[in-house]
Amino acid sequence: MEAVESLRAQGHDVAWVRIEAPGSSDLEVIERAENENRLILTFDKDFGELIFRLGKAASNGVILFRIRTPSAEYIAKTAVAALDSRTDWEGHFSVVEDDRIRMTPIPPD
Repeated sequence: MEAVESLRAQGHDVAWVRIEAPGSSDLEVIERAENENRLILTFDKDFGELIFRLGKAASNGVILFRIRTPSAEYIAKTAVAALDSRTDWEGHFSVVEDDRIRMTPIPPD
């Protein structure tokens, strides 16, 4: 929750599936993101498989966090710093690590 609050405090429009649509499948999350023109932020590696192996659309981008998780404060700080560091998330599957960000273009539909 701290990451969501921190992102909102920085002016980001955040929809938190865990609260707003608990129990949603990954496919439902992707569909919602597409319908609402949202970037997906996740710790779930399954999104990579859905997009690259199964060809699911995620045109606004996906950010997969593969970071140490020592505290909610660290997660929040890392999420805010990552989002504020770039503006080119759209159309990319990005992996945020503790010391770098890797970006791969998402294949067109």
